[in-house]
Amino acid sequence: MFKSQLDQLSQQVTGTDLSAGFDQLQTITLDVINHINQGDLPRWKNAYENLPNLTTENIDLKANAVTIEGSCNDSQRQQLRSSLETLIPWRKGPFSLFGVDVDAEWRSDKKWQRLVNHMPDLNNKAVLDVGCGNGYYLLKMAAYQPQVLLGIEPGILHNVQFWTMQKYAQTMATMLPLKIQQMPKKFPNFDVVFSMGVLYHRKSPIEHLEHLKGLLKPGGELMLETLVVEGDEQTCLVPGQRYAQMRNVWFLPSVKMLLNWLDRIGFKNSLVIDESNTNIDEQRTTDWMRFHSLKNFLNKDLTKTKEGYPPPRRVIIRCQK
Repeated sequence: MFKSQLDQLSQQVTGTDLSAGFDQLQTITLDVINHINQGDLPRWKNAYENLPNLTTENIDLKANAVTIEGSCNDSQRQQLRSSLETLIPWRKGPFSLFGVDVDAEWRSDKKWQRLVNHMPDLNNKAVLDVGCGNGYYLLKMAAYQPQVLLGIEPGILHNVQFWTMQKYAQTMATMLPLKIQQMPKKFPNFDVVFSMGVLYHRKSPIEHLEHLKGLLKPGGELMLETLVVEGDEQTCLVPGQRYAQMRNVWFLPSVKMLLNWLDRIGFKNSLVIDESNTNIDEQRTTDWMRFHSLKNFLNKDLTKTKEGYPPPRRVIIRCQK
């Protein structure tokens, strides 16, 4: 399936600016695929291969839950549920497949609602989603008919979850198991790049933003979503070993500092679309993600993280190369 994603992407990029860089992208991806060492992959692939063959009769990519409907008897629905449960935990969603509702940890539709009316036009554009998780947002973007729609995500389980949705959705979205660090630094082939929930995981946030800029065509637009703290141009939180129980959180700037970073790097027309705290209705434990979630990472009155830091606050910024 990894290689089938490359085949689908190859067809999409034919005749586009991306066609010249496809061989380089393919070489990088094949090298990554050949070195995957994920012990659960055979089990996950088996779950994918055991999905029932169902005929999709209706797809709603603009509803809160990515919804796929069609004829499905009780036996097929149980077979479908069994495969989907093998792929637990589901971090992003919600999804609804043939009457099986996957209530993921994140109500990702809430973030999508905050940005959808302010994002660039995707129609007939080359679009990249960096750190795209299981592809929930990719499927939402597919409704706007881009010419090329690529997500990169190193998490192998997320890739298999995406294959599962695509088996029935059959959109033009593609996903490759790549980290942003594995993408070429100078690869200016995309009209729109999304980076949502990635910046604070990078040890060098300026380098990450420069890399994103290097993936954009001149005039291309970045949709950036990340954790921030309140404060002035000089405010930036560098947490200790953990932030809200996450180990890999490095820099949480204020919005004003983040805007200065973007300006220094050379982005223009930066627009703050939304700034708001994440609440326990948006990120929570469910039957499809049974581990601790946001409520467990905050103090009793939900005013600070367990470590004593300000609670998760996120900003969405649209800017232009």
